[in-house]
Amino acid sequence: MGNSSARRAREPRNRTTSRGVAAAVLLAVVAGTALAAGPVAAAPPTAEGVDGMDGVWRTDGYGTVLAIRDGRLREYQTTGVSCLPGGAARRTGHGGDGSVIYTGGDATVYRIRPEADGTGANLHFDGSVGDRALRRLPALPDRCAKATSTGALRTFDVFWQTFEENYPFFAAKGIDWRAVRDRYRPKVHDGMPDAELFALLREMVRPLYDAHVNIDAGETGDFAQSRPGTVAPGPGLDGRAQRFVERTDLGGKRLRSFANGRIGYARLPDGIGYLRISGFGGYDGDSPTYDRNSAVLDQTLTQVIKPGLRGLVLDLRINGGGSDALALRIAERLTDRPYFAYAKRARNHPGDPSRFTRPQRWDVQPTPHRSRYTGPLAVLTGGETYSAGETLTQALMQRPAKTTRIGRNTQGVFSDVMERALPNGWHFGLPNEEYLTPSGTTFDGEGIPPGIRTGDFLREIEAGTHDSAFARAVAKLRRQSR
Repeated sequence: MGNSSARRAREPRNRTTSRGVAAAVLLAVVAGTALAAGPVAAAPPTAEGVDGMDGVWRTDGYGTVLAIRDGRLREYQTTGVSCLPGGAARRTGHGGDGSVIYTGGDATVYRIRPEADGTGANLHFDGSVGDRALRRLPALPDRCAKATSTGALRTFDVFWQTFEENYPFFAAKGIDWRAVRDRYRPKVHDGMPDAELFALLREMVRPLYDAHVNIDAGETGDFAQSRPGTVAPGPGLDGRAQRFVERTDLGGKRLRSFANGRIGYARLPDGIGYLRISGFGGYDGDSPTYDRNSAVLDQTLTQVIKPGLRGLVLDLRINGGGSDALALRIAERLTDRPYFAYAKRARNHPGDPSRFTRPQRWDVQPTPHRSRYTGPLAVLTGGETYSAGETLTQALMQRPAKTTRIGRNTQGVFSDVMERALPNGWHFGLPNEEYLTPSGTTFDGEGIPPGIRTGDFLREIEAGTHDSAFARAVAKLRRQSR
């Protein structure tokens, strides 16, 4: 929504709320994304309608209530102290699996498949991985019908409570979140300057060093940060990295550009391919839909995966994330056998951070397309490998064919980003999910380590002389392909 990215993966990863990192975490929130559709009337439960969907539904985890009536859907973002309207969408069709399709004004696609008894349903966002369980409610929560204060105290309380109920990593990061509230809330009062409130919220979350935490306070400011020692990927850094690779590794040869400049490819004289991907989304400047992005990606991979490929370098070192589903389409082209990618779960109890939804296993399924590569693979990663770039790296760890990770640890942010509104009109984002290995562990925080550790790619770009990860990758692939 992992990311985008922008993995807002519905929140999935599609819209980065913080202006300062819009380019950086590019798609660290992309897949189902934020919904900024036109006004849709709140939908109190009525009869179930022609498709059985009318009524009120609560997600398992994610703090979200959906109200559906007469083909219109409205989201509500809920905590124990708040209920704020979220995105809106209209019914646009039906899927072959019996799902009802709703589309938001920003091309977010909800697919809701009701269970046979009508009491439950599954929600899927195009571009994300996994489903969310829905259960019927008799009515909207009472607080959803009440106006809420827009003052600083209420804004603080909603901000703190949203993290309290959804953020899974306080213990791992050594943060006592209730002590944070006790320290900062006495400093908040209605009427305080916006700049002071923003600075206070920013200082509350700064110690998390979580690249999937962001605050967009409009004209007042924005906040996002990377893990210490890393920087957020963005167009400027991406361009510098590509020029460095072309000059240093490819001997002045230009990469072939695909997918709106998000993918570059070159084949070395000895038949080793170099595939560079800066994000999983934005492949078509005219259409933001997952279907169109997927079509462009498939066309691109068909053009670059050709007979005679003796080895492949997959460079994810400057990758802002995006759609996990698009990332998995890469993995599907790199195997002829199905295998375990990861399992995904979300925190789902407001008072107990150890409780999660049942993990959903996700497997890499070989593409039926004849254009596949199943030989040795070298995956280049670093601290600027974000979100869906990391979930792809994790998916490739179990790849049946020879696969080597080379470089540095990834950023350590896998979850889709929950994007939330605040009563005063500001927005913020936070993660609430874990991506599990077969043994049930995660790489949140520290990132996925490489199998072969090399020099700091950003320092090598500055020096302009040597790309140690690329050199190790090519040397290893040449040995493996003999």
